[in-house]
Amino acid sequence: MAKKQKIINIAVIAHVDAGKSTLVDAFLNQSGVFRANEEVVDCVMDSDDIERERGITIYSKNCSVMHDDVKINIVDTPGHADFSSEVERIMKTVDTVILLVDSSEGPMPQTRFVLNKSLEKGLNPILLINKIDKKDARIDEVVDEVYELFMDLNANDKQLDFPILYGIARQGIVVYDPADVADIEVETGDQKVEKNPQGGKGKDITPLFETIIKHCEAYPDLTEEPLQLQVSTLGYDDYIGRLGIGRITKGTIKTGQAVAVAKADGSLVQRKINQVFVYRGLKRIPVEEAECGDIVVVAGIADISIGETITVSNDPQPMEMIHIEPPTLSMNFMVNKSPFAGKVGKYVTSRHIKERLEKELEVNVGLVVEETDSTDVFKVSGRGELHLSILIENMRREGYELAVSKPEVIMHRNEHGKKLEPMEEVIISVPDEYSGSVIAKLNIRKGIMKEMSGDNGYSKLVYLVPTRGLLGYRSEFINDTRGEGTMVRRFDSFDEYKGEIPQRINGVAIAQEAGIATGYALFNIQERVQMFLEPGTKVYEGMIVGMNSRNDDMVVNPCKAKKATNMRASGNDDAIKLSPPREFTLEEALEFVNDDELVEVVPDDIRLRKKVLNELERRRSGR
Repeated sequence: MAKKQKIINIAVIAHVDAGKSTLVDAFLNQSGVFRANEEVVDCVMDSDDIERERGITIYSKNCSVMHDDVKINIVDTPGHADFSSEVERIMKTVDTVILLVDSSEGPMPQTRFVLNKSLEKGLNPILLINKIDKKDARIDEVVDEVYELFMDLNANDKQLDFPILYGIARQGIVVYDPADVADIEVETGDQKVEKNPQGGKGKDITPLFETIIKHCEAYPDLTEEPLQLQVSTLGYDDYIGRLGIGRITKGTIKTGQAVAVAKADGSLVQRKINQVFVYRGLKRIPVEEAECGDIVVVAGIADISIGETITVSNDPQPMEMIHIEPPTLSMNFMVNKSPFAGKVGKYVTSRHIKERLEKELEVNVGLVVEETDSTDVFKVSGRGELHLSILIENMRREGYELAVSKPEVIMHRNEHGKKLEPMEEVIISVPDEYSGSVIAKLNIRKGIMKEMSGDNGYSKLVYLVPTRGLLGYRSEFINDTRGEGTMVRRFDSFDEYKGEIPQRINGVAIAQEAGIATGYALFNIQERVQMFLEPGTKVYEGMIVGMNSRNDDMVVNPCKAKKATNMRASGNDDAIKLSPPREFTLEEALEFVNDDELVEVVPDDIRLRKKVLNELERRRSGR
């Protein structure tokens, strides 16, 4: 048998925007994965349209590079707390993690979460301080903050002895000492001017490759032992069906092999492997056989699920099931029944919605879908607003029409029957002049301040706030801080119910009849109402067209036309000056609606409406 190949698996972990996907780009570019004439996009691992638009990673992905005859499998993980179920499972498949920390921000809430998961699994991280070319970089302080974080998380002596590297992932540079990149003059517009091209240091990410190979022992040779492979991620291929992705911890796996699958309930079922793939660069390559240590993709087991172990029936060796955090937020997905239903969408029935949600469950582990008393309504629960809104956005782009209710927080009960609700740690950085209004708002929302500090005209606030209190707060926060504040939130724990929290203060303006909005009508309404639409928009009775300046709802007629008389012509509306309407993203719409309202999501639009469209019926139900 040929000598076993050296394999090391690494995950890149960090907070949102620290540069994970950019670093993976540098790995791929500098290991000869791409042909010389191949056009390569930035953040090549973020293959999903929404990932590209928002610049975030949602799904963890795999690729591999070769360095000095060692195969390095790289897993790019999401940084958002909503996708933490993705991060937890990946820790079981890797030998080490590269902890990426921004040179000016330092460790952020999500850094703490992902690092804690890796330390719990006994991994020994490598620290990479990224973006050291920033003007406000504070490299030494950030290294000290990371040491403190490791000690807070009870790291052992070996974990505390982590190697430290410094880099500019965007330029594909990693060095052992920040002074090594002093040769390069940075931030000079589009051009990078080298002061001293003979400096010779800090030209690529070789130090990172060297550190990985030195710091990490290659996977031991357990090829002679019985097969053991735990599925940590699921994939789906239109041609070959469901795919199980995971690391072979023992033995080898072959195409056509008969295997036993250890299920969550302890039972063993017999299955056959149709195809085995490994990663080379970004591509999945079919192979006849794969060895322990490698990350493989197996096809042919239609009912494979996360946490199940693929093993052999004569000596089964199931691994401990993977624990996935429970959902914290739920909302109802329902068939769109507005007067405009079915005009744009391709998939509009409850059967379509049900099938699409079931398909999502194949790969989206943090999601729970439950049927309700009505066949047209499904209760969908997830890890947060972002988690659920990404699903809705994907469905909208695929041609689905649906109506969605206000997100609700999922409550728990403790052993004494007391109601518990999810709490989130919120870290806020705002200019000092706006900190007062932010503190006042968070206090109303039952937030508890943990710490407050100031630096260079900015206040840093750390709060513990019920998830309920944060629903609908982001847009207020952006307005209160004139867009200059940053807010990062992360699930912290379940705590005792904090009591009533005030909802949206303002009422809404509701269309009285169906028709087309006119400039004349909107001009007369806008004195008291912030409008959500412009002239020429089609409206229906019960549709929300704006926000009232008072706290009660108001019925208006946005379709009213100017009457023509002998004295004046009906035209000549040039003098009308309309304020620009407020436009909603999907998340903002979900945050804005109240309990008696819905968000109508169709492929080309997002509309707000009352659950009960008719004014008379609304009054009756209100009584």
